[in-house]
Amino acid sequence: MMFPQSRHTASSQQLKFTTSDSCDRIKDEFQFLQAQYHSLKLECDKLASEKSEMQRHYIMYYEMSYGLNIEMHKQAEIVKRLNGICAQVLPYLSQEHQQQVLAAIERAKQVTPPEMNSIIRQQLQAHQLSQLQGLALPMTPLPLGLSQPALPAVTTSSGLFSLSSLLASQAQLAKEEKASRDGVDSHREEDGDKSD
Repeated sequence: MMFPQSRHTASSQQLKFTTSDSCDRIKDEFQFLQAQYHSLKLECDKLASEKSEMQRHYIMYYEMSYGLNIEMHKQAEIVKRLNGICAQVLPYLSQEHQQQVLAAIERAKQVTPPEMNSIIRQQLQAHQLSQLQGLALPMTPLPLGLSQPALPAVTTSSGLFSLSSLLASQAQLAKEEKASRDGVDSHREEDGDKSD
């Protein structure tokens, strides 16, 4: 009779051993799944923040694109009106002046990419300098041999909108400079003709 009892005791110990093993295994799996859930939740939060950042950038670029599109149409309308004014005034000029004005208009229409890059660079530098002056930073002269430090990039959407207006004003300034140079050249030629 002792034999069946020892067999029963061994099977109950084996049952306890397998039950505690199973519980430990379930606990380990649960902890693993919990860690995996936590890491996936962190990744999901990170993706959600990236998505909101991308949406913010999309809105900013959309606003910038819309503003630039409006500015482009405005500039095209200004060019059309100025062209009409030139066409109306041109017949009243002498034949010699008409040729000079037509040549100046043709030169003004031929803006090369390097000239455009130069204009944009000047605009950015002027805008960045105005931003720095707005911050009231002291502008001390640099010692000989040192160059000006690189200016910070414009990052706000208002800065980008002001860039488009700066580009428009720069184009207007370039036209005025060109016109004044052409006027000075024509006066020099007239003075040269009078002295002959």
